[in-house]
Amino acid sequence: MPGLEDLYREIILDHYRSPRNKGELESPPAHRAEGFNPLCGDEIVVYLQVEQGDDGTEMVSDVAIGGQGCSISQASASMMSSAVKGKTLAEIDDITRAFKAMMSIHEHELDGSETESDPAPEVKLGDLEALRGVVKFPVRIKCATLAWNTLAQAVDSDPNAG
Repeated sequence: MPGLEDLYREIILDHYRSPRNKGELESPPAHRAEGFNPLCGDEIVVYLQVEQGDDGTEMVSDVAIGGQGCSISQASASMMSSAVKGKTLAEIDDITRAFKAMMSIHEHELDGSETESDPAPEVKLGDLEALRGVVKFPVRIKCATLAWNTLAQAVDSDPNAG
């Protein structure tokens, strides 16, 4: 489907050229984490403003991203920031697991294995689907998942540490 591949390419380029949520948040109170891919020099910084709702659930009220790198890593960071803003930490965990499952699908197809113990949640990924084609280029998967690994570090970090 060349038409769909062209659309996905345009989505990736749009996020690369005009990244969403680019900038910094004051840390603390924002959670901050840095990610680095030594294979190609990609750098990602993720800032998360986490607040507790009236019902006790924690949610990301604001997110900012920084860094530099290839179009895949930077577009993925931009898409990730849009996907998690305003979501609860539980929803972010589901989105992250679904995205990583999409990025690792080729490994399961190649060796015939399935991960029955922790199946990917049924989550609509929206623009993130544009990164599905990255699995054809295994060396680029680390570029696409760098922002997501950095996001996980930011979620788990203590903004007052350091």
